[in-house]
Amino acid sequence: MYAEFYHLKKLDDFFIQEGITEISFSRDQAIKWRQRLEGETEKTQYYRVNTTKRFFEYLFIQGFPVFQLRDTKCPKTDFIPHIYTDEEIEKYFLALDNYVSVQNRRHNIQLSVLFRIMFCCGTRMTETITIHKKDIDLDEGIIKLSETKNSKERYVVMSSSLLDLMRSFADKTFYDLSDDDYIFRSLYRRHISASIIAEIHHKVLQHADIPNCGSGRYGKRVHDWRHTFAVRSFKQLIDSGMDMYVALPIMSAYLGHNNIYSTERYLRLTISLYPYLTEKLEKSLDEIFEKNDYEKN
Repeated sequence: MYAEFYHLKKLDDFFIQEGITEISFSRDQAIKWRQRLEGETEKTQYYRVNTTKRFFEYLFIQGFPVFQLRDTKCPKTDFIPHIYTDEEIEKYFLALDNYVSVQNRRHNIQLSVLFRIMFCCGTRMTETITIHKKDIDLDEGIIKLSETKNSKERYVVMSSSLLDLMRSFADKTFYDLSDDDYIFRSLYRRHISASIIAEIHHKVLQHADIPNCGSGRYGKRVHDWRHTFAVRSFKQLIDSGMDMYVALPIMSAYLGHNNIYSTERYLRLTISLYPYLTEKLEKSLDEIFEKNDYEKN
């Protein structure tokens, strides 16, 4: 939310600089706004333009004369996410289950469920912390993700062990919730903040004695659980004999990507970690994919 506020404040400053006093936005002004600002990184430019683009789309729908911005390409990165090993997974969740929060006593029963959803279902952190009570189907073992990136609702399936854990969690907490309430709540009956989850994540890594370096600017990220899920899932699908042309669109839809090129990154990472899988592919990935435009997923 703060990032969106920051980008919209920059847009407001641009309006003042350009002397724009009416609700309009010309093509020349759009071209100028799309250019990189002084001291701005390519990544910040990407988020600034694409965040404010949604604002201009809203104004256009309302009938105002505003020129529509084109998307900017997400800058390429050589960043390699951390993929947790079996040993690290065991140590992490043992430490998590024994973690005692002094901030909010609800954390002591929420965290084990929250982090296991991210690991077992491959959900993004923001998708997970915004799950509503009405989104949980305890009979079928399905979670509906309604507040998602790209506004693409989708469903994820819980394993039998995760479903048992969710049912136990529901018995302890759901009686106090309305259907529209978030299941992972803060003290103020909102959802737990992403910053709190990130802070707890780094504490758990420390308690688990897992080195917290070499992956991301501030160490191993919560988002690395999603990468770990994707890599392990691709490996399982290919090991089972599923054709990659079948596995790729399945994983792309399940992860909530806009297209298979967003999912390609996970597949390449899987192949690099498990080179023997290349023998199961008839063609190299470079032959299959003709472009390398990635987005943060």
